[in-house]
Amino acid sequence: AAAGLSYVGGYVIHTYRSYDNFLHDKYALLPAAIIICVAMVMFVIGLIGCCATFRESRVGLGLFLAIILVIFTAEVAAFVLGFVYREKVKTDVQSTMHSVFEEYNGKNPETNVVDYLQKQLHCCGVKNYTDWTTTQWFNSTGNNSVPLSCCREDMKNCTGSLDLPQEL
Repeated sequence: AAAGLSYVGGYVIHTYRSYDNFLHDKYALLPAAIIICVAMVMFVIGLIGCCATFRESRVGLGLFLAIILVIFTAEVAAFVLGFVYREKVKTDVQSTMHSVFEEYNGKNPETNVVDYLQKQLHCCGVKNYTDWTTTQWFNSTGNNSVPLSCCREDMKNCTGSLDLPQEL
């Protein structure tokens, strides 16, 4: 379990590099760091449990049980906090994404990140393609279309036109 959590934490940190323009919050990598720390603690606790079982130590097994109960309590608390603050996280990410979409101009680094995100997640805009109608890029182009990264992969002649939303 510790190895699996270490992998997940490392994967999140590695993947963060692709989306760091959307997550300006300095605490965005905090969950990944916590996951890695938990993995290390789990390894030590597992080692204690194995040694206590191997030696058949009542004190060691009692300590292992106490640690497991503390971990269970922490997991319940983390679940409750995640449930309570899920809307705040959603609102923060959406506002950051809107600001990045607003900086989209077809040339800057934010453009590459937005295009990459839309292609990888097969989406268009923050909620849908109509989010583009309020951006400076949309108003400056004047061609009533969204970026080509919004086009469905199976549509070969897609122009991003809002007149053909089935292609987006």
